Amino acid sequence: MHGRATALGAGTVLNALATKTGSAFAIDVETTATVELDDSASVTGRIDGAPDADTRLIERCVELVVEEVGDGEGGTVETESEIPMAAGLKSSSAAANATVLATFDALGHSVGPTPDDAITRIDACRLGVQAARDVGVTVTGAFDDASASMLGGVVITDNAEDELVVRDEVSWDVLVWTPPERAYSADADVSRCANVAPMANLVTEIALDGRYAEAMTVNGLAFSAALDFPTDPAVEAMPIADGVSLSGTGPSVVAVGDRSDLEQVRELWDARDGDTMLTTTRNDGARIL
Repeated sequence: MHGRATALGAGTVLNALATKTGSAFAIDVETTATVELDDSASVTGRIDGAPDADTRLIERCVELVVEEVGDGEGGTVETESEIPMAAGLKSSSAAANATVLATFDALGHSVGPTPDDAITRIDACRLGVQAARDVGVTVTGAFDDASASMLGGVVITDNAEDELVVRDEVSWDVLVWTPPERAYSADADVSRCANVAPMANLVTEIALDGRYAEAMTVNGLAFSAALDFPTDPAVEAMPIADGVSLSGTGPSVVAVGDRSDLEQVRELWDARDGDTMLTTTRNDGARIL
């Protein structure tokens, strides 16, 4: 039984660590999962290009889908990704979503876009979020990140209840700067993030008004301070880009706007250690291949 699916990376509008309300938008980088099921009753994972990486998340995703609609199957799951790990670009959410969809595919189940479908993409998304909680790779469950990766577009979510509040479509060019260091979401200082809750509430108001780019700039300043990341890259971009923010718990910084403007920002960020990537938003979301 074979299944294959892909899911998107994402950038942050609002980090959910302070108030459990989060917002994220999908970008055009993908993680693909391939699942092969058999009667072995155990699951083995592999991450392409990272033989020593922790595979518990993708293995747990397979297990949860089998518990939901399978009959005790085991097998293998392998992911390959364009998204750098532990960089704030939702690599874990993308891996979980792709694996969940690929497992449904291997078991012969389609996953539909509407509530009328037996298994919706939000249902599938929640299984990946549960797997992330089960293995401890997330503090909030990251339902905002997972929803953006699964559905595409920009989302606002209640991560305490795993509920989608808003989904909207956006059309931005996107510039990402990723420094050499890595930061793991589970290691984030939640207590310091709680200190910026008043700013997070302001970001929520701005985002609910549809002013996503402005919201992400306020978020970026607040959470860069809370998580002890430099604000210099964001300050460089502010006069040029429509919006700029620390993505997730860092260390990547993401700017949105017109491509010609972002090319100017890229010249500034290219002078820094690390990598830059110019891409776009995506509104289509994850899919079975």
